[in-house]
Amino acid sequence: MKIPKRMRPLVENGLVDEVIRPLMSGKEADVFVVRCGSEIRCAKIYKEAEKRAFKQAVTYQEGRKVRNSRRARAMEKGSKFGREQQEEVWQSAEVSALFKLADIGVRVPKPYGCFDGVLLMELITYDGEEVAPRLNDVTMTEEQALVDHKTLMHDVMRMLCAGLVHGDLSEFNVLIDDNGPVIIDLPQAVDAAANNNAESMHRRDVENITNYYAQFAPELSNSHYAPEMWALFEAGDLHPNTELTGQFEESTESADVDTVLEEIKQAFIEEQNRLERIQEAESN
Repeated sequence: MKIPKRMRPLVENGLVDEVIRPLMSGKEADVFVVRCGSEIRCAKIYKEAEKRAFKQAVTYQEGRKVRNSRRARAMEKGSKFGREQQEEVWQSAEVSALFKLADIGVRVPKPYGCFDGVLLMELITYDGEEVAPRLNDVTMTEEQALVDHKTLMHDVMRMLCAGLVHGDLSEFNVLIDDNGPVIIDLPQAVDAAANNNAESMHRRDVENITNYYAQFAPELSNSHYAPEMWALFEAGDLHPNTELTGQFEESTESADVDTVLEEIKQAFIEEQNRLERIQEAESN
């Protein structure tokens, strides 16, 4: 087939030997099946920002650290250079998340690296050669639903232990291979401690997955894995081997609004002071 323009440098540099066929076209990227030497892999070509259909990208980028102050300022100003840097940060987020999660045993595609906006990674298959289906295309017994749901809850928990929230997890971002669920699509992964929306995203991720499996195992409808995990995470008591129960009773106590507002005010003052110190250091 014709080699996509963005993939030509990888072919010319010997990173990809053959583009076999398109695999899928999504809201943020096009994916192709490729041959690298003797291995069949997949190549994810990220779409440019103006062509991406992914909504509220800014919400997901909150809390992402940029070490280079020049890059950070350019991204804030929205200059051409800044937009290019923002795209690089968006793409590298998935690569970093994949390497981090693979290292701690979360079932994700094995990454091989990102080159000029093209992510090379493992092709998830079943029965040896067939491309693994998405979870939304799979039906199962109640017993299998309970087993696979438990597996995914454990992986979501380990992600949270590593400080990450998927942010867009659903039955459309999970593949099923011979050994069970595999989590995919992580460019929007957020820092659990630095993003103010992380808790709500985590809850939505868990509820999406639980609601899907509840079609086959209705008892899951009464589970409360998201608040259980988050409460343990905030208390510093969440660990990779924590045994989750799915049971949690949320507090009905009203919040002390005045105290919360005062904490926000103090945090704002501290942040302003920090920015002033940075500006003074850079001017010197």
